Amino acid sequence: MTDNTRSRSSFDNGATGAGDIKVEVRDVEKLFGSIVALRGANLTVRKGEVTAIVGDNGAGKSTLVKCLTGLYVPDGGEIIIDGEVAHFRNPDDAREGGIETVYQDLALSDQLSVWQNMFMSRELVRRVGPFKFLRRKEMKKQAKTLVEDLAVTVPSITNSVKRLSGGQRQAVAIARGVMWAKGMIILDEPTAALGLRETAQVEALIKRTVDQGQTVLIVSHNFEQVKRLSSQVWVMRAGQVVGGTRTVDVTNEELVGMVTGAIQLAG
Repeated sequence: MTDNTRSRSSFDNGATGAGDIKVEVRDVEKLFGSIVALRGANLTVRKGEVTAIVGDNGAGKSTLVKCLTGLYVPDGGEIIIDGEVAHFRNPDDAREGGIETVYQDLALSDQLSVWQNMFMSRELVRRVGPFKFLRRKEMKKQAKTLVEDLAVTVPSITNSVKRLSGGQRQAVAIARGVMWAKGMIILDEPTAALGLRETAQVEALIKRTVDQGQTVLIVSHNFEQVKRLSSQVWVMRAGQVVGGTRTVDVTNEELVGMVTGAIQLAG
């Protein structure tokens, strides 16, 4: 790059057919009183690959994710899932729409086992008259099969989560997302608190998840990780998506410039 301006056409999402798009965000706005958190955000997420969103603190990444997951209802614009406009009023609506989310706090119960966490609030039951009984054997079997398919390294699915390392806990949360997702998982800073070895393990799990046909959207401050994992990256600043590119076509330095505003988009 020889100057601080890059054409808008250099930062697009690439030509693609409508059938390749899992999620499309169109002109989404979100206000909190007089504060404008999202100013007409636009982006797309392609099926069967990792898409990343990057941006500084306060750029609007978390607000956009919360709109995608039903925690916030947008004040304007549309969110389109598999070609249909979605109207998510709460997280349960988003889950029914096939979107699972793994937040930084993981939302795991330390006292429960791995398999119990994977089925938490979604337990399989057998009805006998007015009574309901947990289908424990079936839940354990399904959890064990998925853990093995994803090559998740945990001592046992019967171990309590509190006995697991940070990387193992993250892997369990992602595996739970895979179990219940119907095509898309959102990962919010998936390795923020992990060391190098555990980060590598979680990144390998994310790649295996995509290999199994899932679509993954990650929010990350780690540009090296974004380069390793994603096929598409979108940059947010001041509540807007200021650019997007196929990851192979952009350098870390250019991403930093877009995040900070040092690189301005022409036209």
